[in-house]
Amino acid sequence: LRGAEAFRGFMEPFTHILTDSSLLAAFGDDTTALLMYDTKTLPVESAPGAECLTVQDGTITHMRIIFNQAPFIAAEARAAGS
Repeated sequence: LRGAEAFRGFMEPFTHILTDSSLLAAFGDDTTALLMYDTKTLPVESAPGAECLTVQDGTITHMRIIFNQAPFIAAEARAAGS
């Protein structure tokens, strides 16, 4: 993704189901930040994730998101079996 609009478009579906989040850990220096968090969403109570951000001149220039999809897959399977 490139640019704020593309990023907003990517994140928007998730922000509509997000109900809460909690920061589990944060580490960083002048150019790198690593965040680990847990999210609570409408379909699942706990979905952990992490982000590694690269910062240059006060701007995020790169972001790698790691997100555990297993709770969502399990919720979909339960819903399909109902």
